[in-house]
Amino acid sequence: MKKRLIAAASSVALTPAILVALPGTASAHGYVNAPPSRQAQCAARTVQCGSIKYEPQSVEGPKGQRSCNGGNGAFAELNDDSKGWKAASVGRSATFTWKFTARHRTTNWEYYIGGTRVGNVSGNNAQPPETVSHNINLGNFSGRQKVLAIWNIADTGNAFYACIDVQIG
Repeated sequence: MKKRLIAAASSVALTPAILVALPGTASAHGYVNAPPSRQAQCAARTVQCGSIKYEPQSVEGPKGQRSCNGGNGAFAELNDDSKGWKAASVGRSATFTWKFTARHRTTNWEYYIGGTRVGNVSGNNAQPPETVSHNINLGNFSGRQKVLAIWNIADTGNAFYACIDVQIG
């Protein structure tokens, strides 16, 4: 009986690790935590938000979206520019740091201001470490801007999205 209990407990304990390791499993999650993205501000309770405050790493949607919520209706409040988001002061370039709670092979990371792509960093089809930082030249933009950061994962049709409010200059 004792051996059965140990075997059952071991399989329960190993199940999450096995699920994360399976190829093609949607286990990748990540967001920009510095400067604080909108979902990071929600998680820190800087701005009052709904369920995203519990799972800032979960703003996932089909590749090609250009919205803060990645087309995910559950997180629509991330698109609300009047919500009181705090803007981080940055210069003509800024370093954006991604935090990954589950890592996935990466095609690339893209950064947009409005419809203009200001950054593209290759992921080399590799699994990233737990945190990744990119120094992005923000071009000729100045004043308050919203940067859309996109993590395009390599082996599904999905990407992860984060908007970061910045004050350039």
